[in-house]
Parts: sequence; C-alpha cells; structure tokens
Amino acid sequence: MRNDARVNAFALIFEGLFHECDEKLTEENLKPLKKEEDKQFFDEIMTAFHAHKDEMKSQIEAHLKNFSFDRLFKIDLALVFLALTEIEFCGTPKAVAINETLDLAKKYSTEKSHKFINGLISAIINEK
Repeated sequence: MRNDARVNAFALIFEGLFHECDEKLTEENLKPLKKEEDKQFFDEIMTAFHAHKDEMKSQIEAHLKNFSFDRLFKIDLALVFLALTEIEFCGTPKAVAINETLDLAKKYSTEKSHKFINGLISAIINEK
C-alpha cells in the first residue's frame, strides 16, 4: 500500500524543513517498507521533491495571500510539498494526492489545517 511510502516521504520532507539531513541515516528510522513498489514510490517522491523543491517553493509563495512562506506551519508545508510532488512529478491523480494529503493533515496537523492545505494545493494546480 502506498500509504506507508507516503507517510515516510512526509516525515522526511518535514524533517528536511528544519535542517539538511543525512537522508540515508534518517531512512533507517522510518517505518519499514515491505513491498518493493512502496520503496520505489518513496524513492520517486523523494527524488522528485529534492529536484523540484525550489520550484515548488516559488509556486507556494506566489499563492499565499496575507501570509509569508516562513510563517507557514511546517507540518502543513511538508504536506503541501508532498501533494505537489506527487501531482506534478509522480503522476499521482490530483484527487488521490489531495485526498491522501488531507487525510494526513487531519491526523498530524491542526483542526483547520486541512482546509488551508486544500485551498493552497487547489489554487496552485488549477492555475496550470
């Protein structure tokens, strides 16, 4: 199931927002991915995220209204990065990526964060 790969990618993206991390060392602390397809999906997300992080940051900044990028709640930011990475670079259908991201937001973020995340992701992807 891709959910474990997605959760691991979210955790690693979140950690990377605070400092440059040794990805290989950090991966050892993540939930073990048993299926080869999950490992491949995780690697695909992380490779695409690292390759396009600055581009996605610019997209996010362009769509923030009355709010600065640096003030974003880091969990919410990691979830937005995850969704954009999946939609734009991993071929995950928009509806699937958004739904899975909002489920993670409801589990790991604040009560109102899922609405903010949904609005921001929708604004970015609908512009294209």
